[in-house]
Amino acid sequence: MLLFRPATLADSDAIVELVTSAYRGDDSRVGWTTEAELIDGPRIDAELLADDLADPNGVVLVGVDGDAILACCHLARRSDTAGYFGMFAVSPVRQGAGLGKQVMAEAERIVRDDWGLTALEMTVLEPREELIAFYERRGFERTGTFEPFPYGQERFGTPRRDDLRFVVLRKPL
Repeated sequence: MLLFRPATLADSDAIVELVTSAYRGDDSRVGWTTEAELIDGPRIDAELLADDLADPNGVVLVGVDGDAILACCHLARRSDTAGYFGMFAVSPVRQGAGLGKQVMAEAERIVRDDWGLTALEMTVLEPREELIAFYERRGFERTGTFEPFPYGQERFGTPRRDDLRFVVLRKPL
């Protein structure tokens, strides 16, 4: 069982390493959330993370077991009714053990109970059909809207394709 707490700047290196290991590079191929076939380079860097940590309308949440950060996510108020769920990562060697479900449940609780919002939104790369299906099984629905991939902004990585975009998913809480 994970314990949850807000992240601090002192957690930055561990969070960047965790998110990178879950999504990019060879380490990510151990788990099933890899984007390594779609994008090279960083998924997040210390500067982006510092911006998220400083955002008064959000929180970076870490799931810890002892001193080890095994999971994380970023939550932000997106509107008067919806929160945003992003930067969701679980250590690739611990995926499939239910840690992700714990993170999602805590994120939903915060957005619903602490923030008083009625929905949770997220974006997923469109080619990641198995990941979209995972979220759909957990109550998220496709909104029919898309967000562009930030081409030309290498701080988000270097795409291997020129047709990437994000599917916007929404879950009523």
